[in-house]
Order: sequence, then C-alpha cells, then structure tokens
Amino acid sequence: MQATLDLLAEGNTTIEALSIEAIAARAGVGKATIYRRWPGKAALLLDALRTLKGVVPQPTGHSVRDDLVLLVGAVGHNIDSRAAKIMPCLVPEVNRSPDHFQLYQNIIEPRRQVMREVLRRGVESGELRADLDIEVAMAMLTGPMLIQRMLHWHPELDDRILPERIVDGVLEGIRAR
Repeated sequence: MQATLDLLAEGNTTIEALSIEAIAARAGVGKATIYRRWPGKAALLLDALRTLKGVVPQPTGHSVRDDLVLLVGAVGHNIDSRAAKIMPCLVPEVNRSPDHFQLYQNIIEPRRQVMREVLRRGVESGELRADLDIEVAMAMLTGPMLIQRMLHWHPELDDRILPERIVDGVLEGIRAR
C-alpha cells in the first residue's frame, strides 16, 4: 500500500496508468506477493486510499451539533501528508472513469453514512426539521469544508474553527421551528 501511495504522490503516473508491476517494483516484491493479498489493482487502490483518510470519526451521540462539528472537521482532513498531492489528482480520474467513481464512493460512503445517522437522530429527536432533506443537508455541511481544505478557497478562514462556523450556520436553517 505504501508503494502505491508513494507512486501516486510523486505525480508521475495516473491511477489508470499505475500498474501492479510498478507497485511491486517499488515495494521490492514480486507481483505474486501483491496478488496473494489483493485480487487486483482496484482492491489495492481502495485499501491504500482508505489509509489516507484514517478511521471514520465516531460521534458520541450526546449532541447533534457536537457530532456534526466532529464529522465536518474530518472532511478533507487526511492523516497522511501524501494525500495533499494524491486527492486533488483523483478528482479528474473520478469524473472520467466509472470504475474510479465507484472507488471514490466506496471510500467516502462509510463517512456519509455516519453523518446520515446523526442527522436522522436529530430529526427523530425533534432537534431538526421533520422535512429535512438529509442528502442536501450533508452537501451543505461538507461542501464548504471540502472546498476550503482542498483549494484553500478563502485564505483568511481559520480551519480550526471553520467546522463550528459551518455547522452553526447550517443548523440555523435546518433546526426544528
């Protein structure tokens, strides 16, 4: 997995052009070693790219707001410094290839599911509007954080407090009245 991430971070190859041969050579192993652990490149890429994100944050369940701040704070945050070079390069790949789109979806869906559960809990408890469109609420919560972290869209925004500001702003519109 490390060899895969190293090759992608170097920027000399795309996901499409990345080969098991190149990964094996970088790792100093034979192709058979890789195939014993992963059935193919897609499975290896999925595992390697998941490591960039780390584990899915686990909300405490005490407060919808606090749980959303935790989850929004994790958007675009990667535990591996290579992610800053790899993730922006994935966007065109995801848009061009149905296989890469599915790979991306497999990586982020567990994170989306956790946020869905927090929002549903808020609806069920009466904290959030009964007619809340959960998917749109998730887009409103994650979009600003993602654009700030990936593109540094507004250099004066403080990433340390931005999750709270985003959540508080969105909650104003989705709270039960």
